[in-house]
Amino acid sequence: MRKRLLDPAQKHVASDDPTWLDLDSLADVEVTSEDPAHPIEAALLLNRSSGWRAGGLGEQTIRLLFSAPQRVRRIRLNFVEPGIERTQEYVLRWSQDGGKTFRDIARQQWNFSPQGSTSEAEDHHVDLSSVTVLELCIIPDIGGNRVPATLDQMRVA
Repeated sequence: MRKRLLDPAQKHVASDDPTWLDLDSLADVEVTSEDPAHPIEAALLLNRSSGWRAGGLGEQTIRLLFSAPQRVRRIRLNFVEPGIERTQEYVLRWSQDGGKTFRDIARQQWNFSPQGSTSEAEDHHVDLSSVTVLELCIIPDIGGNRVPATLDQMRVA
């Protein structure tokens, strides 16, 4: 067994929780719709936690437009649906050229069920340089039920 004594000045251990980007100061946001009681800021800003809800039905897009290109290493998404059984799909994309072209990061489907799975948390570890646009497209129910899209939280590091 090997043993080392820690220097008290070096006892800080690297945290698994990254430093999330301050999207309020680094990006503009575009969204296809929002419920006034659940605006997009509630899902994106670090000091908010009530989540976003679409103001309309069908596919929704949330687009982060960075004022300066960013290096992105992690994207955490959290969706919560306690009341309606549905299959949601989302596509997460990024652009280096201001949104002229996009590359997919992930395409994911999830089955929500009030009797079982009521939340989906996705933690995408990436290494993207010069990101100018990050886009999340949500189809709230691929089965065609007319429900609004929701996003509990989106964090970018």
